[in-house]
Amino acid sequence: MRCSWVVLPIVAILLSATPARPVAAAESRRTAIVRAIESTRDSVVNIHGQKLISSPDDDAGAELRRVNGMGTGVVIDPRGYIVTNYHVVEGVRRIEVTLASGRTTTATLISHDPRTDLAVIKIPVEGSLPVIQIGRSHDLMIGETVLALGNAYGYEHTVTRGIISALHRSVEVSRSQRYDDLIQTDASINPGNSGGPLLNINGEMIGINVAVRAGAQGIGFAIPIDRALDIVTDLLSAERIDKTWHGIASHGDQRAGVVVDSVAHDSPAETVGVRSGDIITRIAEIPVTSQLDVERAMLGRKVGDTVSVTVTRTGQETRLELPLAAARQRTVSPEERFWLELGLRVESVPVVKVQKLQSRYRGGLLVTGVRGGGPANEQGIREGDILVGLHVWETISAENITYVLDKSREDNLGQLKFYVLRGRETLFGHLTSDTIRR
Repeated sequence: MRCSWVVLPIVAILLSATPARPVAAAESRRTAIVRAIESTRDSVVNIHGQKLISSPDDDAGAELRRVNGMGTGVVIDPRGYIVTNYHVVEGVRRIEVTLASGRTTTATLISHDPRTDLAVIKIPVEGSLPVIQIGRSHDLMIGETVLALGNAYGYEHTVTRGIISALHRSVEVSRSQRYDDLIQTDASINPGNSGGPLLNINGEMIGINVAVRAGAQGIGFAIPIDRALDIVTDLLSAERIDKTWHGIASHGDQRAGVVVDSVAHDSPAETVGVRSGDIITRIAEIPVTSQLDVERAMLGRKVGDTVSVTVTRTGQETRLELPLAAARQRTVSPEERFWLELGLRVESVPVVKVQKLQSRYRGGLLVTGVRGGGPANEQGIREGDILVGLHVWETISAENITYVLDKSREDNLGQLKFYVLRGRETLFGHLTSDTIRR
């Protein structure tokens, strides 16, 4: 059925006959939603580009088709750094970015993480760009009002409203891409909204829109901002972008600044006296409230450059001059890797013990530790379980786990199905490995 467009007739109106609206009336219409969009709109960009794709049903060697792609991005640094979904810019030869002002420019792909479908791009700027206000997602409430802003179907800066319908959703969109722990919303999220912000009523970004349910109305999904920030911080780290090293790991403090969690041994931060428990309030005159701010403040500097770090310790403020060092290659043991990526500690277990519980298994690894908040803990794996399989491979030795993790990164496997023995019962689930912090 063809869609008919109706052009409304133009009606002449005598302006002099229409009394001016009082200012108070206009202000009464400026609701919380209007204010949220007004404070956010200029920090949201629209992304266009062409890419070559083949149909999933095409035979090998079939001709690729050139298609127009579109999406949305969010400015996270005034120097032109923008976060979006990786699938929006993947394979795009020329990434076109249109700002709220209407100016169009070309972006460069800076870094990306296919597993979580997040990417950072950068555009050239004169002066500085407005930056999105970032909220938190750990305290979201089902039923609270949310707003989606983005390039829906190519209609730039489209605003939709809805509520949070559910939390902690898992969505599989293809054989190679699966998302976990998503926010579900009935705010209209359409093709082109990918990479754009999901906002709360205060205009704070609490999620990054990522997917819609094909054939369903009022079902859209967003990556919670707390999870997204962890990934974006790694993608935008000075160590990754500039190959410089500072050695500070921190978390945001609700009062002000960031609390230093740890200081790497022999790092520049340790050398100048930064300690665990310190509160960093500014770096190079830039206020910091998250580890992302720490990395942003360090960007664009060379090895040997000195950065001023303002630290509060026992109520006293001190300014330290931190010289950046060259990034170091780190060697991580298999045990440390399992703990960081999967949240597990394992050790060998006699084959005979495993086969007494289930004769069809050729062996397994005893779980001796589970990291709180890690992937294994979230999936209910316990100490005492025996890990007998990961993805499509058995796990008889630690080398088997290393092989699967390497293969997961190489082939972007996404979630890894696991099998554990608990008593005589075999249980299974899906693990999404955490990214190792560089």
